[in-house]
Amino acid sequence: MKPLTTRDLVHCALFAAIVAVLGLVPPIPLGFLPVPITAQLMGVMLAGAVLGARLGGLSLLLFLLLVAAGLPLLSGGRGGFGVFLGPTGGFAIGFALAAFTVGWLAERLPRRGSLPSLFVACALGGIGADYALGIPWLSMVSGLPLEKAALGSLTFIPGDLIKAGVAAFAAATVKRAYPLAAAH
Repeated sequence: MKPLTTRDLVHCALFAAIVAVLGLVPPIPLGFLPVPITAQLMGVMLAGAVLGARLGGLSLLLFLLLVAAGLPLLSGGRGGFGVFLGPTGGFAIGFALAAFTVGWLAERLPRRGSLPSLFVACALGGIGADYALGIPWLSMVSGLPLEKAALGSLTFIPGDLIKAGVAAFAAATVKRAYPLAAAH
């Protein structure tokens, strides 16, 4: 594994900051599930799609470390280690896995860097990986049966697909305009 360069570290910090800024968008609470609609998963997908698996995952690990340290970077101004123990903790922890998975898929799918390929990477990797950790955690912490947690989470799919489309479009644009971004 090659060592991290200064440029790599700057890119990781930049994407951690982008996810933090997306946390400023007020969350939309749902009455039937203790998980709000937020904009942050879009930044997670964008990090993976632009930076690739390694740096995308590292950028979200940095973000999660900052949250654990108490910075109020999650949507709604939440921060501190305790947020990982609540019903949304699995989705937050899933951010790093999701960014890594999006990047891994984006690096391997045919027509690498194309909008359709990036959309598939964002949708499957971003949504799939985040839900894979978030739904079981939600079920365990909130006491909801796994089936109910999964069915309730289906509410998020249309919005998350829109986020995947926006992230894929932005990533494809960045890769065209700044080819060095694809050199990871």
